Amino acid sequence: MKLFAVICALCVALCWGMYGPTLANARSPNREWGPFKPYIFIGVAYVVIAIIGGAIMMKVAFNDNFDYTGKYQPAMKWGFLSGCLGALGALALTFSLTKAGGKPSYVMPIVFGGAVTVNAIAAYLTLHKGETVNPLMWLGMAMVALGICLTAGYTPHGHPPAKPGAAPHADASSQADGASQGDPPSLEKH
Repeated sequence: MKLFAVICALCVALCWGMYGPTLANARSPNREWGPFKPYIFIGVAYVVIAIIGGAIMMKVAFNDNFDYTGKYQPAMKWGFLSGCLGALGALALTFSLTKAGGKPSYVMPIVFGGAVTVNAIAAYLTLHKGETVNPLMWLGMAMVALGICLTAGYTPHGHPPAKPGAAPHADASSQADGASQGDPPSLEKH
């Protein structure tokens, strides 16, 4: 494993892991705007960062050209398809975290655990004749599924936002043991 590649991958995990919680902050507390109002600026950010960042990296890091004809056409075709998949994923994630009512605490583990599994299946389907897969890959996929369930089930979900004019309340039993309705189940014996 190359250390720099791992560091870059960790940066991706940090950025994408914070995507859901950050997007959750873009919700209107009183439905003053629709759930896709922030998505427009997600697109603006994609365009600005992808075009400016990509152009800088092409020129500075690789001294590449800006030709997309002939032998360079696959870069355009597959790059566009990759961008479409990324944007469609962001669109579905935006819908999941807004209009569909999902919470980052369980949506994000499903997204990233699912992405690892889809990546493994895609790699499996592109094997050449005679190549085999280590059975541990299947075990890893099962462990990812278990990890998704455990992470989603035991991540604190926080408290729902208070409705305007509503007084906060808690029932007597939750006040007695110090727990609130939004807390994950306790493993302690009472």
